[in-house]
Parts: sequence; structure tokens; C-alpha cells
Amino acid sequence: MAVPGVHAQDPAPVQTETVAPAYAPGTGDAWVDRQLADINAYAARYPDAFVDELARYAGAHPRYVTALLQEHGWNAGDIYFACVWGQVAGGGCREWVRARTRLPQTGWREVVESRQPAPDNLHWRALRHAIVASFDHWDRPITLDPLLKRQLGDRAQRDAAALKAAASD
Repeated sequence: MAVPGVHAQDPAPVQTETVAPAYAPGTGDAWVDRQLADINAYAARYPDAFVDELARYAGAHPRYVTALLQEHGWNAGDIYFACVWGQVAGGGCREWVRARTRLPQTGWREVVESRQPAPDNLHWRALRHAIVASFDHWDRPITLDPLLKRQLGDRAQRDAAALKAAASD
């Protein structure tokens, strides 16, 4: 029943939120995918340290990495994968960026398997070890899966091994 002088309130307009799709690098390794997603968060907060890491340890040109981030809209995790994979499997960062650009709707697993020679377990192991090393350089916490824990030890063991290696140089 309507009351004179009182108007029913129009329902509030429905606001829809545009949700960005979840980052899914598609490496085929859930642990690697989680770390690449975390690298996105790290690089958003510390872009200079991210760029420096790839320049120092993956041989990437700093301006190239910065351009991919700022001008081409690449996710930091994808840049990290391309540059580190280029270091461990050969071809360099630019070659793997081009390979991913040619197959934009696929994950990294499909990209690396589309190239010859096909990757082997040592490539994936080197990538996983490089991710752990980067997190250690950034003093960023990382949870190792059981295999990495057996291979690399905990943070204190990794730090001791690094000191020992530096002393022998």
C-alpha cells in the first residue's frame, strides 16, 4: 500500500566489479607458477630490484626488462621466466619473449615444448634453483617443496653454502 507523499526508493544500481583474470603462467609446475605470481607482487613494489636481478643473474638488458614491464604490459613473472629460461636453456631473454609473443594464448609449458630441442628435467631444475636464489637475494620468504628442500636445504644451509663458495673464489 502506497503512503501519500512517500516514494518508494529506487533500488540501488547494481555495480559490477571487473575482476582481472588470475595470473596463470601455465608452466605445468604448480610450485613454479606460485613463485612467478609472487614475483609479480614483488616487482610491483620493488621494480628496480627486480630489473637488477634479471640483469645480474639472467643476462637481461635492464632497459629491455623495464620496457617489457612499463610499455608492453608484460607480467613480471613472465619476464622472469623468459629471461631465466633463456639463461638456463639458451637463446637469451629476447628469443623467449618472441616465442611467447607468437603463442600468446598458451602457457609457458607449451611455449618451451614448441621449441627444439625440447626442454629436459635439468632445465626445469635450473629454473627452480634460480627462483630460490632470487628469493634469497631479495630476502623474500619462500616455501620449498620436498625435492628442493633435499637439493638446496633451508635458508641457513643455502647461506652457508653461498659463503663457502664465495670464499673459495
